[in-house]
Amino acid sequence: MQRLGAGGGLVAVTRVQERVFWRAVVREGLSTVAASSVAGVGADRGRQWFRLAGGVAPVDLEPLTDRYLTLAEREEIAIGLAQGLTQKAIAARIGRVPGTVSRELARYRAAGHPGEYRAVTAQRQAEARARRPKPRKLEDQRLNAQVQTWLERKWSPQEIAARLRTEFPDQPAMQASHETIYRALFIQGRGALRKELATCLRTGRAIRRPRRRVDGRSDPDRRIPGKIMISERPAEATDRAVPGHWEGDLILGKGNRSAIGTLVERSTRYCILLHLPAGPGDTEAFRDAVVAAIGQLPAQLRRSLTWDQGLEMRRHAEITLAADLPIYFCDPRSPWQRGTNENTNGLLRQYFPKGTDLSTHTAEHLTMVAHELNGRPRKTLRWQTPTEALDALLSPAEDNDVATTP
Repeated sequence: MQRLGAGGGLVAVTRVQERVFWRAVVREGLSTVAASSVAGVGADRGRQWFRLAGGVAPVDLEPLTDRYLTLAEREEIAIGLAQGLTQKAIAARIGRVPGTVSRELARYRAAGHPGEYRAVTAQRQAEARARRPKPRKLEDQRLNAQVQTWLERKWSPQEIAARLRTEFPDQPAMQASHETIYRALFIQGRGALRKELATCLRTGRAIRRPRRRVDGRSDPDRRIPGKIMISERPAEATDRAVPGHWEGDLILGKGNRSAIGTLVERSTRYCILLHLPAGPGDTEAFRDAVVAAIGQLPAQLRRSLTWDQGLEMRRHAEITLAADLPIYFCDPRSPWQRGTNENTNGLLRQYFPKGTDLSTHTAEHLTMVAHELNGRPRKTLRWQTPTEALDALLSPAEDNDVATTP
């Protein structure tokens, strides 16, 4: 709110000062000079308010709702603190719960007022917080540009929000919650992100939809001889304390005629993609691809592989022998037993959408996608990237000459 000052210039005046002035005039019968003193403004300002309003208060003397503290209640808090009362006693005096008083004092101090609590200052702060419309976070061009860059890399809003806090810890203007980013994508308006960036989200949709229920289709007989079930997998694989335990699966293309193999290390979420140009039915080519990928890893990263009961694993005994890698099979209809791999496959669908021909992707392109995915920060890794997590594991063994990347 702005009023004309005595010299004709615009002077910023808060609503709370004007409200205090009119309360003193209307309810306490004070003169304009005395009311101006109570409100913390000059006598000329008070007389000007009175004259321009014709002696009738132009502002509400009471807040619109009792949900928020009033100026009178804040004055009681200030008085209680001056008298040395506890927050609980002050709350009882004004008819509020102690938490209300505690939060009020915390907000006041957080706003840069560590000293004595002042009711008028606190009221100004409250009204400033309540003022609408508020500026949109992503109207900041620097923040907007950074978020757009990471969205184009196919990072999720949650990953972006966490990375912003990591890279700009002392710059609140360069931080935004994942909900803020989602709203900027879904509700196009002032300061919004470009609408086409919504296609960079994992779902590829610009609206939110509820999760689908898992269907109840029964699995056919898989006819995989000699399989060892997940119940026999070492306990160290379950708690992820020891690296080297992998999960795997196929992501299938249009008509299930093309496929890409995925391998994910459970503790670091490091991903390797298998190029399968012959499709999911060529079990020999699948075996060779797994052996070639796993064979590049040092021994401490080849402890086990967990797979579903897909027929592509009919040569699992040959893989175990060639790569020195025990293989365990999940129970039917139990995708949560490979939760890390399922999550990774969801991320990969941003690059390889359902219903497309996956055989068109070259081995070089799969390597590029894996590199990009392994450079993406993960919440479960405390916002490290899988590559950083894997490097931390392998750093004590740098003298190994064995390659550690696909």
